[in-house]
Amino acid sequence: MEQQWLPLFTIFLNSPSPENEASLWFQQGLQLHPSPSSFLSLLLSPPSRSPNSIFFLTLPSFVQARILSFFAYDRRRFSPSILRILAGNVVRSSGSDFWVLRSARNLLDVLPLDDCQSLEPSREVEAEECGDVFYSLPHWLCDHAASTTPLLPWLPLSREHYHSSLQVKGRTFRNNAPRNMDFWPESVGNNQDDEIEISSPSLDVLGREKAAALKGGILALDSTAKAMHIAGEIRKLCVDYGTNNRSAILSLIEPWKADDETLSVLLFSLSNENDTSATSWSAHLLCSFVLPKYLVLNSPASRVLLSVTIGFCKLHPTAAVDAFLFPLTLRKEGINVVLCDVLSRIIRECLHPSHVSAFCQRLVCAEEDDDKECICLPCHRDCMSNELVWTESLFVLFQHILNFDVWLTPDTVDKLVSVISEKADKFSNSLKFGNFLLCFVMKCGNISKMHKDSLEKAVNHTDTFVTKSILSKLRDL
Repeated sequence: MEQQWLPLFTIFLNSPSPENEASLWFQQGLQLHPSPSSFLSLLLSPPSRSPNSIFFLTLPSFVQARILSFFAYDRRRFSPSILRILAGNVVRSSGSDFWVLRSARNLLDVLPLDDCQSLEPSREVEAEECGDVFYSLPHWLCDHAASTTPLLPWLPLSREHYHSSLQVKGRTFRNNAPRNMDFWPESVGNNQDDEIEISSPSLDVLGREKAAALKGGILALDSTAKAMHIAGEIRKLCVDYGTNNRSAILSLIEPWKADDETLSVLLFSLSNENDTSATSWSAHLLCSFVLPKYLVLNSPASRVLLSVTIGFCKLHPTAAVDAFLFPLTLRKEGINVVLCDVLSRIIRECLHPSHVSAFCQRLVCAEEDDDKECICLPCHRDCMSNELVWTESLFVLFQHILNFDVWLTPDTVDKLVSVISEKADKFSNSLKFGNFLLCFVMKCGNISKMHKDSLEKAVNHTDTFVTKSILSKLRDL
């Protein structure tokens, strides 16, 4: 391989958005790099070990797929006839990966039809033969298909409970909302929720009396054995009165008033560690046991409370996002330094980076109120706002997220640039805001190049000792 093409192959190997970066590489290096046709010639050249093949087919499969996707994206830069030759070689190759074949066919689909109609007379037949393969599992997933343990536990994969509704800040949320997450109901005990969902009894006087008795029992607990017994009674009461009454029952019990040690025992006694796909019960537990303690937190949380929160969120990451992260970030007062530290630990230790990226997108970019809704008890919904309150600590939280190497989506970056421009005057003397700006420019520089002028204007409104460093980084973009 010629040394001049190494930077381009590095892009295809490592870049999260190879099409854009490769196109920019060609565009910026018209005078420095060889012509695009030279790159095609390299890919079509025969390798020394297999003279009957082409160099392109010796590359790793995922690199082949990325290169073909780039050709489809930036096809006007290359000769259509040579692109058809390359794609035809891939389609005719018996050892090509499934996704490489898909990329090759996609490339052929976007090329002019008048010249390539005669290239593959059997395209339709091959497409029919490929249909079943496309909808089948990849071979590396076959072994996991029979397993009961989720391969990707942070995703809300359960589909059997999608017809339920839940209480979201006093309103009803159903599965046709954009984020389409499976919250309610969840199997509890003996998988009775399907029946309960159809005929849930209303919370009568007897149920309210039992809840009041459990509230008194929690405040009077003096042993682990009694705490586990109370936990069993809470679970039984919630099962007896059905999913739709859980919020009302837990609001009456007020479990968040228990001390931290008691809360730890109750929470893990009620949690089902083997159920990581459904999030109904775990979300209820988070928003009723843990969340209220943090909503009023102004001093560092106790070691017991922080430990039980992190341990529970590790077991139920999807519920952690909707019943803990969202309510806290949407506090009417905004997050403070203490909450910033807690949220940073939860994000770092409990969530997958892709889950964090989706959380940031939904938090920052959601236009409709429903997209920003969070799970909480009715008695706490007045503590939350539909709009983000931008405090220094919230900017620090986003700085931590960027330092965790979380890739933000382009629309998230666009929205953050807008917020930066809007809040620059307010936080002009804030070093925390300045440090966030510096981190943002360093981590999101490639994506935010189009906003360079807006960022420079915003930075010029700040006056901290990192201002010059930020401007220097912007000039280097």
